[in-house]
Amino acid sequence: MRLSQMLLVTLREDPADAEIPSHKLLVRAGYIRRIGNGIYAYLPLMWRVLQKVSQIVREEMNAAGAQECLLPQMQPAELWRESGRWDTYTKAEGTMFALIDRQQREVCLGPTHEEVITAIARDMVRSYRQLPLNLYQIQTKFRDEIRPRFGLMRGREFIMKDAYSFDADEAGMKVSYQKMNQAFHNILRRSGLEFRAVDADSGAIGGSGSQEFMVLAEAGEDEILYTEDGKYAANVEKATSLPPDIESSPFTAYEKRETPETETIAKVCEFLKCSPTSVVKNVLYQAVYDNGMVVPILVSIRGDQDVNEVKLQNELVKLAPQFGGKAVIGLTVPDAESQQKWLSKPLPLGYIAPDLANSYLKPPAPKSLDEGAHPNLQATKFLRLADRTVADLKNFVTGANESGFHVVGANWGKEFELPQVVDLRKAKADDRALHDPTQILKTARGIEIGHIFQLGTEYSTAMGATYTNEQGEEVPLMMGCYGVGVSRLAQAAVEQSYDKDGIIFPVAIAPYQAIVIIPNVADAEQVATAEKLYHELNQAGVETLLDDRNERAGVKFKDSDLIGIPYRVVTGKSLKDGKVEVVQRATKAVQEILLTEVVDTLRSWIAEALK
Repeated sequence: MRLSQMLLVTLREDPADAEIPSHKLLVRAGYIRRIGNGIYAYLPLMWRVLQKVSQIVREEMNAAGAQECLLPQMQPAELWRESGRWDTYTKAEGTMFALIDRQQREVCLGPTHEEVITAIARDMVRSYRQLPLNLYQIQTKFRDEIRPRFGLMRGREFIMKDAYSFDADEAGMKVSYQKMNQAFHNILRRSGLEFRAVDADSGAIGGSGSQEFMVLAEAGEDEILYTEDGKYAANVEKATSLPPDIESSPFTAYEKRETPETETIAKVCEFLKCSPTSVVKNVLYQAVYDNGMVVPILVSIRGDQDVNEVKLQNELVKLAPQFGGKAVIGLTVPDAESQQKWLSKPLPLGYIAPDLANSYLKPPAPKSLDEGAHPNLQATKFLRLADRTVADLKNFVTGANESGFHVVGANWGKEFELPQVVDLRKAKADDRALHDPTQILKTARGIEIGHIFQLGTEYSTAMGATYTNEQGEEVPLMMGCYGVGVSRLAQAAVEQSYDKDGIIFPVAIAPYQAIVIIPNVADAEQVATAEKLYHELNQAGVETLLDDRNERAGVKFKDSDLIGIPYRVVTGKSLKDGKVEVVQRATKAVQEILLTEVVDTLRSWIAEALK
């Protein structure tokens, strides 16, 4: 492709709405153009990158035995109601574009396709002889992000590969899962990216086990915790670890003490001369379920630890039936305005104990006599949960439910009843690993570009997708799902590899592998040599651009660096010696190579880079 004929407009200044380097560079280098909030056009250079990523994905999926298909982007609400996820995606997460058509039917633009693929399997898979089965597609997805940002990282429209496996039993599902796990490793390795596969939370997709594939980058939205022995890596939302050892409490008898102006853990520990590992802090949350039920929550956790709100939300989803709900649509630390809605009197904030009286809560409003009216959906008791870090504490310090006072020397089963114990603490860097306490957790930032799930029978049971087994019984299909963000991967590659001059694309997914630059288009020898090399390289299978624009040499060099083409060939002053200058973008190494050796040299370098 000749740059003189290409739609390429580069910018010297960063766009005002771009926050992270990859977003700035993709706009500046003419790869993408903003059309609306969270909506981007893929311009010719970016489209070539996306095609290359898609081809790698397609080859690895096909090699793993998956079959490509294409599913509808518009989906009927009925399918989502069958799975029980309509309210989750329209209310709880609120990320689905839902609309009503002219026949007053509810439909959505697909954020994901579990429901559609399960409906297809329900209609078409009858016997165990048709299993295992794995179907995938590469397609645009839609999500109504609350705050679209970072370009293609968190847009409202994006390209994704999603695959869905169907097996006869759990053992078969795990075989399919491992095949996809290997395929994802291959995709990222072939794309030239540094990454980690980490244990992850399954979120709204559901299922028993899942892994995320993280491209390592400082601007990553996710924190990864890992051990240097390579045996553990997890998203911080899912991570577990051993907390620091408990320091013995200095108190041996239960006593209420005046502790003025000690509403924080640091202040009370300084005042009482004790370790935060001897303190039970009690954190107030407010959950709202999809049926409108508001539930105040009191979490008891060790003073030196923090609550992992993803773990807390997962526990609340498990408890949803006792509150008449299915999903949690809101989880917050309630502000003063929220508290006033369900409190009968002010709380002693900073001095709360695990047994904070339920009388602080307003009684529910009486039910109206009007037909169809509902009572005020508010819990009349605090939901009390305790993290495992407090379960074994002895003679601990905690609030006295009175401002300016704490109690010391308290014990479970004596002064306080131990609430339901669950894992709610947030693991963090420098914690000890569970699998080997000598291993210390390290931290890194990552960009999630892939996620694989063991779904089990969650969707097939809900939607009646069964098959006949060898014994003639009707049993639910065992499912897995496996997603790769194709457009997200393309930007993640830029976020991982760039410098002050621009993008450094890996050879495997660069839009072109080489660019031939004519420093002076008025020089006939430079033009003729460049034209000859351009044709020879392309005929030899080296995807090559020709910068034949009537621009200064400096402009051309700057644009070449900015757009990140791996190899630059310059027909300049060295032509007098029968040579051209070749620059490697990643290292900026410069070599003068004989004209007769340019094609073979570049083919050799590219082959080595693609190994």
